Order: sequence, then C-alpha cells, then structure tokens
Amino acid sequence: MGVIKKIQYNCREATYLIEKRQHVRLSIKERIHLLIHLSGCSVCRLFQQQSRMINRAVKGLFKDRAEEEKRLDDGIKKEMQDRINERLTRR
Repeated sequence: MGVIKKIQYNCREATYLIEKRQHVRLSIKERIHLLIHLSGCSVCRLFQQQSRMINRAVKGLFKDRAEEEKRLDDGIKKEMQDRINERLTRR
C-alpha cells in the first residue's frame, strides 16, 4: 500500500472513530490510534471540531422542539382547570 493510500485510509478510519466516539465509548486501542492520528493531521482535527459543532446544533434543535411540545396551550390549561373545578364542586 502506497504512502498516500495509507494516509487516506488513516483519515477515513479517524473520521469514523471521531463520529463513533460521539455515540459510544471507544476501546483503548481506538482511542490511542485516534490520538496519534489527530496529533499529526490538521484536517481531521478540523473535522472533529466541525463534527462536534454540528452535533451540538442538532441536539439543540431536538431539545428546543421537545421543550415546545411539553408546553400546554392556554386553552387546554383552562379546560383542564374547569374540569377540576367542576369535579371539586360536585363533592
């Protein structure tokens, strides 16, 4: 395998490990391999920064939507309160 092909393969593996690390814990061997690769590859370091930023942004979008879905409409709140009051007055 030529030097350029070997470097390309290492970058492919490194990007895979960067993404994998955001979802599961890497093995010691994988962590060491990634650390060594990142120490010498500025392109993969940049990819790592961009990947982290994108993942934070996506998680933020889902978190914001989840928060919006948890809120009740004022009309629904009033209807629920009316039902509670009606049942309390029956007793």
